[in-house]
Amino acid sequence: MSTSPDTRADDRLVTHLSHWLTRQIGNDELRREILAIGTSELAPGGREAVGELLAELALAVPGERGKLEVAVRETVETLAYGE
Repeated sequence: MSTSPDTRADDRLVTHLSHWLTRQIGNDELRREILAIGTSELAPGGREAVGELLAELALAVPGERGKLEVAVRETVETLAYGE
């Protein structure tokens, strides 16, 4: 799953979050991808949402999805609206 380095960070993050939602990637891979992309290019609301999601991922047990799904969907929404 490669994305062009010219693609905006928020778009790359939404792609990986969508892959997680469709079970194409797991918690660990999502966390690695988020950390690799970083948040420096995001709007303040996006940085906060991604930071909260990373905290949730750090606490999640392998395979956990229920509580994370809400956080992932909220993060996608925040990034999509550019908050």
